Amino acid sequence: MPIDSALSAVLGSVGVPPELIASCDPLTGGTYNAVTRVGLTDGREWVVKTPPPATAGTHLGYERDLLVNEVAFYTAAAGLADGTPVPRVVHSGLDPAAPEGAYMIMTSCPGRPWHEVTGAMADGEEQRLRGDLGRAVGRLHTVPAPGGFGYPSAALAPLAPTWRQAFTTMTDAVLADALTYAARLPRAAPDIRGLLGAASYVLDDVTRPALVHFDLWQGNILVTGEPGARRIGGIIDGERMFWGDPAADFVSLALFGNIEEDEDFLDGYGASAPGGPVEFGDSLRLRLALYRSYLYLIMLVETVPRKTAGADLEWTWNEVAPRLEAALGEVESALRTGR
Repeated sequence: MPIDSALSAVLGSVGVPPELIASCDPLTGGTYNAVTRVGLTDGREWVVKTPPPATAGTHLGYERDLLVNEVAFYTAAAGLADGTPVPRVVHSGLDPAAPEGAYMIMTSCPGRPWHEVTGAMADGEEQRLRGDLGRAVGRLHTVPAPGGFGYPSAALAPLAPTWRQAFTTMTDAVLADALTYAARLPRAAPDIRGLLGAASYVLDDVTRPALVHFDLWQGNILVTGEPGARRIGGIIDGERMFWGDPAADFVSLALFGNIEEDEDFLDGYGASAPGGPVEFGDSLRLRLALYRSYLYLIMLVETVPRKTAGADLEWTWNEVAPRLEAALGEVESALRTGR
């Protein structure tokens, strides 16, 4: 079976010659790494990820060595003894200067992205799955950190001793990217930096770094099984993970929504998370506004190196910019009222 030279080099480096490859299918839906599902003649099914060339002007600062983050996520989650559905790392090589380049090979999880099957679920099934997802995410948040806050890749800085230091570095980096790429934002980048910095005191309420996926929209949650018997088959694409406030995961879990309204998820989460049921007090709501601001900044700034254009660019601006403005308004309101 013909395969491209880069994938052949990766598979060859782990002892898989071409004659053992039964199928090779590129996967779409990602926005950064090249992803290929590989079936072997012995029945094993792997997913291979390789990053794009690290050329200037093609990525945001935090995206350097994203595979390091993803390997860290799956490796950490593998220590859970309850079968939380995440891929298992089979092989990885994280040195981009190696002959085969950087790569990760992981097991393939069953199912299709959640948003593709939403219209074909039995009555009450989506609510049950939200509870299942809550329990799975709560278990992920029990994983102990290796000793600091931030991105394992150290793309921006080494792991920091405090969450305030790590998150400030993260937001400063994406705002620096905004200036570098002349990205369109609803407010000037220096003004946003000043506002987020003024509210950063609330981050000191977070003292235990948790395993945060930070990209848990429905496209990264696989659902498998027939209607009425569906289950979560996989939590995938952990490349944007960091060690930080577990509440940061609530932003992508309720992308463009409000996690406080997701009672099924919160019931499941409270049953397995280390802190028990979630209490939405002033500190948590302000922190969520900061995390929404960070995510929306990424979504807007990355359109430049991604060369997003046309209807996709218009959609991103129309959907994300008002939500960034609303999140920044929440931060301002909290500062005014002293909450």
